[in-house]
Amino acid sequence: MITTKRLSREAFPDLPSYPERVIQFGEGNFMRAFIDWQLQQMNKQGLFGGSAVLVQPIAQGLIGMLAEQNNLYTVLLNGILNGDTVESSEIISSVSRVLNPYDDYAAFLALAEDDALEFITSNTTEAGIAYVPGDKPDDAPPSSFPAKLTVLLHRRYELGKKGFVIIPCELIDRNGEKLLEIVKRYAADWHLGDGFLRWLEEENTFCCSLVDRIVPGYPRAQATELEDRLGYRDNLMVTAEPFLLWVIEGPEWLHDCLPLAKAGLDVVVTADMTRYRERKVHLLNGPHTAMVPLGLLAGLETVEEVMKDETFSPFIRKLENDELIPMLDLPEDELKSFADAVLERFCNPFIRHELSSIALNSIPKFKTRLLPILLRYASERGQLPPLITLSFSALLYSYRGDKIPRQDGADVNALFDKAWANPETFVETILKEESLWGSDLTSVPGLAAKLAAHIRELEEKGARSALQQLV
Repeated sequence: MITTKRLSREAFPDLPSYPERVIQFGEGNFMRAFIDWQLQQMNKQGLFGGSAVLVQPIAQGLIGMLAEQNNLYTVLLNGILNGDTVESSEIISSVSRVLNPYDDYAAFLALAEDDALEFITSNTTEAGIAYVPGDKPDDAPPSSFPAKLTVLLHRRYELGKKGFVIIPCELIDRNGEKLLEIVKRYAADWHLGDGFLRWLEEENTFCCSLVDRIVPGYPRAQATELEDRLGYRDNLMVTAEPFLLWVIEGPEWLHDCLPLAKAGLDVVVTADMTRYRERKVHLLNGPHTAMVPLGLLAGLETVEEVMKDETFSPFIRKLENDELIPMLDLPEDELKSFADAVLERFCNPFIRHELSSIALNSIPKFKTRLLPILLRYASERGQLPPLITLSFSALLYSYRGDKIPRQDGADVNALFDKAWANPETFVETILKEESLWGSDLTSVPGLAAKLAAHIRELEEKGARSALQQLV
């Protein structure tokens, strides 16, 4: 069968449209299968009646592809949830349009004029919530996400309008607080005035949040089969696991204005999200980050392959039990139960979660997910955690760029290029880069020497051999 019908509103004229209530920075796979999918579930139950206008945070993105499909796309849920097999497909109609501020800055600024827009969400990767000194208020647009947000919020303030509920989804600790801190820094640098600073604090609600759903993205290997089954061509279909958790640290009234839990979604609004974050970032995201460089160097492609591999599967289980769980200040039975559920999700046979997709921005991910564990382990036990240290070595080795394609910012790659220019001093040089790690890691006893030894081992014997020595 040859599928000729493209997913569009012409092909599906009965799909509903909704007024815009959400501004979403980021149009990638995760946000479309997480935030916009949740909006769809509320809309279907008559609880929200709103759509999201997506802002492309960088110059290149999916605006053209989404426009070709009238901003429609399919979410495919595949996996095991509460013991039941879930295989479903749904056309998502909760995205109204996508704006590229690099092409139409006026349309971006005009978002400040719409009183119906109440919420702002974002996922601009772990590196997205960052201060860029060169950004100016008259740039069209500024380069960083926080600077763009500052311009938009200031325009809203000048118009005398109400503020927003702002819920970033970037996987960094205290993401809402850090975003507000950077916005206030721009406001001070740009001399936007005390009135604006008061409005920021009093009229806007910046929430910290934690997101959890594995979203491998476009099912390339099954695309033709799925098009035949669905009866239309969708170049933006996205695969996700059925499991979902969104923890929002914010006021209780959020339940009423954003009735996600009422729609049956696993969304928690809490006064303190610490325990949820510790659990998820270290026991789910941590193993993901640990497996990527070693797995790619060993020729593995997916999380499922890692979990079926006779060397790598014990590595992940040993990492959870011996190095991660003992370093977390939560009840052990709760941590082990969560870790067991994570391992089950990793083994999901319906999801092709490619290691290369997890590899995006690996340096800030390591800093958030594994480095705190390494430092605490070394401090409390007087020795380095063997598995995390080996993974760290593989990460540094992979950033030489000749074995695995690097997927990080140009500034990060430039630091590695400079350090790798002298292989003999590479480890010492890169560990001193506080901009990468938050501190000078050469102060950690034995770390530089151990990393250098592991890198030589990876070069000479390969990742699998190096890992077999430990597991």
